[in-house]
Amino acid sequence: MAQGTSLSPYLADTRRLADVIAAIQVMGTYKFYWQDFAGWAERICGDAQQAAYWRRIFEDHPEFFRLDGERQGAALVWRRQYPKRFHVDEERRLTVAECLALGEAEMERVSREPLSADDIRTLIDTAVGLHSRALDQQKERRWWLPLATAVAALLGAVLGAWLRGG
Repeated sequence: MAQGTSLSPYLADTRRLADVIAAIQVMGTYKFYWQDFAGWAERICGDAQQAAYWRRIFEDHPEFFRLDGERQGAALVWRRQYPKRFHVDEERRLTVAECLALGEAEMERVSREPLSADDIRTLIDTAVGLHSRALDQQKERRWWLPLATAVAALLGAVLGAWLRGG
């Protein structure tokens, strides 16, 4: 979202909510918790060339996504809170002792645990709720439009009557 604007990122484009939901689903379940933008673009929409688009989604929605320190990739915030002890090939959580016993090459196969279906549902419900609130706020900001239209119509009628009668 552009700095200084009051438009919610959920209203930035008609696909936004669907794209946030897609990103949550993929990033919550993929075996590795972090990917560069091209990697997420390939996983989410099948087109690594869309990396800049997905980067924008991640940047616009810090309530769900975080960029790494070098700003080269992203992860789901909730998933980053889990310890890095999930062996992606064995599909199981390792004990601390097992992690300490792994070599450097084997540690590359260790990530953060995928989210449960309930966790993902919670995040999707949150995104839908934030989108709904953004729509409600947009409607509230336009409360004066019907009033302004009525006043303009009334002024037009009065002016028209005055011009005809005068």
